[in-house]
Amino acid sequence: MTLIRKITMGATVAALSLTFASATFAADIAGAGSSFIYPVFAKWGEAYKAKTGINLNYQSIGSGGGIKQVEAKTVTFGATDKPLSDEELEKNGLTQFPMIMGGIVPMYNVEGVKPGELVLDGKTLEEIYMGKITKWNDPAIAALNKGTKLPDQAIVVVHRADGSGTTFNFTDYLSKISPEWKSKIGSDTAVEWPVGVGAKGSEGVANTVKQTAGAIGYNEYAYVIQNHLGYAKMVNAAGKTVEPSLDSFASAAANADWAKAKNFHVVITNQPGDKSWPIAASTWVLIHKTPVDKAATEAALKFFAWAYKDGTSEAKSLQYVAIPKSVVTLIEKSWEENIKADGKPVFKAM
Repeated sequence: MTLIRKITMGATVAALSLTFASATFAADIAGAGSSFIYPVFAKWGEAYKAKTGINLNYQSIGSGGGIKQVEAKTVTFGATDKPLSDEELEKNGLTQFPMIMGGIVPMYNVEGVKPGELVLDGKTLEEIYMGKITKWNDPAIAALNKGTKLPDQAIVVVHRADGSGTTFNFTDYLSKISPEWKSKIGSDTAVEWPVGVGAKGSEGVANTVKQTAGAIGYNEYAYVIQNHLGYAKMVNAAGKTVEPSLDSFASAAANADWAKAKNFHVVITNQPGDKSWPIAASTWVLIHKTPVDKAATEAALKFFAWAYKDGTSEAKSLQYVAIPKSVVTLIEKSWEENIKADGKPVFKAM
């Protein structure tokens, strides 16, 4: 048998497909959704395959697509960067839990401006995406970047064209910054953008920014680094200028009170703290409480348990924040209580 490995980070729709050409095994794990989490799922899948022989087949199609596929029961699990409401979970017989945390970063392709050289604040970012600021040498940007030569270049706004949890968190942040954005545009996985061009998936946004002079976009930090794109520092809620980094993402994530949140529903944008990155985000896994396929669900839960315990180094290498051990204990307990086949828990917490 020949091992076929397909990891496409630059494609419009990315897929992690670790499969054998002549056979598909019952224990294979099928999931779809968030492109935010895709880079770490790729690393985890590769390591887990080497350890167990079990394949992870994860389609990076955006949070909206992942929600639809798990609701339709075409995959064992979905992944979303927008948590579902209690009503949505109940209606579809789903449970959710956080898998990873990280940061969404403004990225740019601006002539003469190096990665990390540009500083933006929430108001300026909101006005760029509202179409009010249209040139890179606009006085509002210049005021934040004294000493940096900004070109007289048109800003090309790039946003997601598909249902996206990254968009949800980005627009949630803009809604917290701007009452006008909140009332006119709002926050969701898909919104009516005032200006700009759409691209499908995190990969599509990264590629569009990379190929378009004067472009600005938003993306998970791993995509920015992997594509060697310019990235902005941000002025946070405390008025401090911070770099995107594991430390600044972790500072924002530290404010998440998972223990008190029903269905682990916590959104961590615009958090307080001098070191907090302002556009931090989480990815949740969605899985059916009553499995369609018990073996597949059990395999998925074992993979998630392994990732929580043994996948932290891979997560950190891509600048993701691992879920704290105390929260993992709560999550595994929720599996035992909520996910059952024939009235018995599919997974038993240790």
